[in-house]
Amino acid sequence: MVCYYQKATHDVSSYFVSGRNLPWWLLGTSMVATTFAVDTPLAVSGLVISQGIAGNWYWWTGVFSGMLGMFLYSHLWRRPEIITDTQLVELRYSCKKAAFLRGFRAVYFSIVYNCIVMGWVNLAMAKILSETLSLPKLQATGLCFITTVIYTASAGLWGVVVTDFFQFAIAMFGAIIMAVIVVTKIGGMNVILSKLSEIYGVQRATDMTKLIPINSALLPFSFFLIYIGLQWWSTGNTDGGGYFAQRMLAAKNELHAKIGFLWGNIAHYILRSWPWVVCGLAAAVVYYKLDPESGKLVYAIGTKAGQVADPEVGLFV
Repeated sequence: MVCYYQKATHDVSSYFVSGRNLPWWLLGTSMVATTFAVDTPLAVSGLVISQGIAGNWYWWTGVFSGMLGMFLYSHLWRRPEIITDTQLVELRYSCKKAAFLRGFRAVYFSIVYNCIVMGWVNLAMAKILSETLSLPKLQATGLCFITTVIYTASAGLWGVVVTDFFQFAIAMFGAIIMAVIVVTKIGGMNVILSKLSEIYGVQRATDMTKLIPINSALLPFSFFLIYIGLQWWSTGNTDGGGYFAQRMLAAKNELHAKIGFLWGNIAHYILRSWPWVVCGLAAAVVYYKLDPESGKLVYAIGTKAGQVADPEVGLFV
């Protein structure tokens, strides 16, 4: 696959924006796959254990900026036919200082910002591989780095989005199958809810399953108000920039950019999170003797603990 798409990257446009030929379903899937790091299901399960389902409003509120970006900005990202979102700076501000701002933005996001993000993502991957494959963390990180560099450097954005598509399909299949296996082994969702009450008490169990944290001891309602009223519009990429914009810049046309961004939001906030929520509730039952921080490792330790996981579960870790 890398060799095939390497042939398609014959110039700058084909390398960075796939010749502006991405269909909506591929660019939208690539968007959600890009936000699907190895630490994401662990974080979601950990939030369910420590703050209840409502704790996920910490990132669910991003749907507001996502939909805003879809309706107002998605077609505009595609229209100027630029190569990167940073390039838009010089189009928006037509003066000499714009060139400096573009350069500063490029350095800040490519070196400072991305290094921080890649640091915690690589740490999560190293932890999981060290648990599941008994690899030293340095070797695990090096293996992931080499694999990723091969297809990104060789095939450009085409290689990235196609790989994203298959990785997302495999990851979602594994997450759904794992949720089904875990729930079945415990005895069903009714048993999980019943055991939550037995282990944590009725009040805490109720708070863990609340979608809106009204009178919740796990998540203050004021935090929920901050999430939905402040956080989503005051953070980066509210305009759909960054790696989202890179996919829209590569869309076939403005309509594909808009529909692709819509599909990315649907898959991101509706489709992918609920298997992790289910696994988080199951982890709260099975690993109740662990503290919430350790509970985040349910995907990794599930294959070793022997309490729920059969060998087939290891295929989906």
